[in-house]
Amino acid sequence: MQSQSAHPSSASVSSGVEPASLASSYRRVRARTERLCEPLAVEDYVLQTAVETSPPKWHLAHMSWFFETFLLRSFLPGYRVFHPRYEYLFNSYYEQTETGFWPRPERGLLSRPTVAEVYDYRCHVDAGMERLLAEVALAERPEVRERLEIGLNHEQQHQELLVTDIKYNLAYNPLRPAYRADLPASAPGGPAPLRFLRFDGGIVELGQGPEEGFGYDNERPRHQALLAPYRLADRLATNADYLAFVEDGGYRNPALWLADGWAAVQGQGWRAPLYWLPPDETDSDDWQEMTLGGARALHPAEPVCHVSYFEADAYARWSGKRLPTEAEWETAARAAPVRGNFVDAGRLHPAPAAPDDSDLPRQLFGDCWEWTASAYLAYPGYRAPAGALGEYNGKFMSGQMVLRGGSCATPEGHARATYRNFFYPGERWQFKGIRLAEDDR
Repeated sequence: MQSQSAHPSSASVSSGVEPASLASSYRRVRARTERLCEPLAVEDYVLQTAVETSPPKWHLAHMSWFFETFLLRSFLPGYRVFHPRYEYLFNSYYEQTETGFWPRPERGLLSRPTVAEVYDYRCHVDAGMERLLAEVALAERPEVRERLEIGLNHEQQHQELLVTDIKYNLAYNPLRPAYRADLPASAPGGPAPLRFLRFDGGIVELGQGPEEGFGYDNERPRHQALLAPYRLADRLATNADYLAFVEDGGYRNPALWLADGWAAVQGQGWRAPLYWLPPDETDSDDWQEMTLGGARALHPAEPVCHVSYFEADAYARWSGKRLPTEAEWETAARAAPVRGNFVDAGRLHPAPAAPDDSDLPRQLFGDCWEWTASAYLAYPGYRAPAGALGEYNGKFMSGQMVLRGGSCATPEGHARATYRNFFYPGERWQFKGIRLAEDDR
């Protein structure tokens, strides 16, 4: 993916962050993007091995296009664009910008601009943003402040896409190269016992309120819902859990699958999650997994990831359970601190659940985005905002499923209990995992 969730909507709630902090955040976020690219060879920057992914070079340019298009061109007098055709090359799919955009499946066909020229573009945009931040009183210009907050969160979303797209592009190579060979590995050990925690249900509040800081328009308005009592797994499903499903013939049993899922299993030859390497494809006697640190032995206690909604649903059915709704997930997550294994931890891979005897679920944030049973639809009372920046959420509320919680590729501070990510049910290349739920009877 690039999934449609790679792009923000215009309607957001201000975080209340001081203007000086926003300026500091701009520099910090932009610098992190470039640090993520430091391990790449120049050849890596141009790869696009699937329609869902984009070349790292395109991500770097698109993030700069966003600030140039929605801030510098609108609010910095005398600003000169870096190149008049970049608005066409690096627009993702905003129709109301009037310039159109280069076809998404063909982003990897552009050898020019060069990587060096794209970095020059970033420097040009950064210089313009420094002028804007110095000359515009953000406290007096809420529209500038709002777009800056959107732009920063937008770049953080693309940081996650950078990581996942790099992984997909490298895993496509039969040499199985590592993005970083020094990434830490999990300590040996089996998965923690699985418990189910009870939640009372009742009338619950969902979505983001105006006092809760930054958020996208698809997280609002805050509204009520009625939940029956339910139980939620206290940790994510592990590789060992899912391997039992594989070895029990889960991918050969059509009774476990939705019709579209079974068609994907047959049509795409699925035998296991994306990046799992069966013994007949390696020199090992056991399953291995392609990671950003290269191919490694499948760790039984790490969360299973890179599964589609179809696989998550089939596994839940095989387990005699189900996937949680997004309302159930959010209700449980609102009581938990937003901490976990994010990209800042430097693992770039899901970690085993830490021991915990509390009555709160573990791994709600970080590690893997968690599939829910909820279709991506508007909340009651939602209205898509007007203008080009409002194109993103409303027009994509069709045919996708909601995920919650963030992943090991998500920047720390970018996750929250109300965040609604969404993907098509057959997509697998993002860090997507499984948390089981069941009715409380």
